[in-house]
Amino acid sequence: MTTTIKESANNYISKSMKNITELQSIPTDLVIYQQEIDEDHDFECKYIEVNGIKYRFPDSVLKNLKEILKKKPSLKNFSVTKSGEGKQTQYTVIPLD
Repeated sequence: MTTTIKESANNYISKSMKNITELQSIPTDLVIYQQEIDEDHDFECKYIEVNGIKYRFPDSVLKNLKEILKKKPSLKNFSVTKSGEGKQTQYTVIPLD
């Protein structure tokens, strides 16, 4: 089957992970997966999968969520915002219910 560049571009699906901040609501009962990114430097990345799309799940989000769950163990959904770039990125967990 042959396709034009335009058709290929319109049908392109990025293989890279999206950021968890792109989700409006995240259920606390989703499964977290782990993927090795760079075996030479032993770098692994946690992610969740929503509708077949992978979203990176930073450790700092787990740390913040742990503290929220201590105060509200019945939490079912949350969202995440980020500020900064690169190594200066800060994630904020926002309880939604």
